[in-house]
Amino acid sequence: MKKLLRNKGAAFGLILIVCSLLLAVLGYFIAPDASPNANRMIPEIGSKKPGFEVQLLRLQREQNTGSPSLWHILLYGKEDSWQYVPVNSYQIQKDSLIYQRIIDDHITERKAILLKNTAAIPVISTRFYLGTDKFGRDIVSRLIIGVRVSLAVGFIAVLISLSIGIFLGAIAGYFRGKTDDIIMWLLNVIWSIPTLLLVFAITLALGKGFWQVFIAVGLTMWVNVARLVRGQVMAIRELEYVEATRVLGYSHMRTIVKHILPNILGPVLVIAAGNFASAIVIEAGLSFLGVGVQPPQPSWGLMIKENYNFIITNNPMLALAPGIAIMLLVLAFNLLGNGLRDALEVRK
Repeated sequence: MKKLLRNKGAAFGLILIVCSLLLAVLGYFIAPDASPNANRMIPEIGSKKPGFEVQLLRLQREQNTGSPSLWHILLYGKEDSWQYVPVNSYQIQKDSLIYQRIIDDHITERKAILLKNTAAIPVISTRFYLGTDKFGRDIVSRLIIGVRVSLAVGFIAVLISLSIGIFLGAIAGYFRGKTDDIIMWLLNVIWSIPTLLLVFAITLALGKGFWQVFIAVGLTMWVNVARLVRGQVMAIRELEYVEATRVLGYSHMRTIVKHILPNILGPVLVIAAGNFASAIVIEAGLSFLGVGVQPPQPSWGLMIKENYNFIITNNPMLALAPGIAIMLLVLAFNLLGNGLRDALEVRK
């Protein structure tokens, strides 16, 4: 750990990853829009530039959303208690509030409503630091909630890839012979299929959705792990302490699990960090192509897809912001992987 933290790049990557984890866990308590999936739509203020500020009138909703538990808010957010209406100006007259509702950039509508149908503080001023998308949703909030998808797909994909890769790689490297030939044939077949094409096939077979994309990405990333583990196990199985386990009559499973695998965890951790970064990029690509996470759930790749047309118009930040977020998170895991490689290199 000391060697890892002395590496400035790895320390920077670790800080970014920890901050991303905190955002993922506490997202609905941090995001300005705490509605489920940060999906508060205000079409009248769609596609606004960063720093846009507007006054929002809070009107009572027809349905009472109730009071969800803290755990429910942590996982899913909380339905808005108010309907938000953008206004230019307003004035209070006795028991009524008269306001100029914004319909378009240059069009307003004069309306009135009873004060009892509004919040205690009827009008609030809200700033959108990264602007709004075409549906009038806050970009900052969707970026914060979207980090959950990227981290979740990375974690689950790495867990699946490590489980399959370590199991098959350890068996192939330890037993060799026909077992190794069969597993290597399977590895070569999977290796020959383009990753994106294989992900497409698995996604189309399992269907579009949140969990399907995790499984699809994980099932395409185990080949690298299996190859690495096979080579490491082949080298270690000839050492004296492994020969000693055979002399003592230990079972093959005990020898592999207790005596071989703990000694190859260093390279496995390095490749796991690299696979985490790759999984984030693959998920973003799938969501951009429309076969990944489905709306209204926020995904950084899906946000780029919805707003990439604005890159050549007047508001490129709508697509650049999620792109920069993907770049930083992938960079963090790559830097951490490089740091782990150096820290676990015992020969130096």
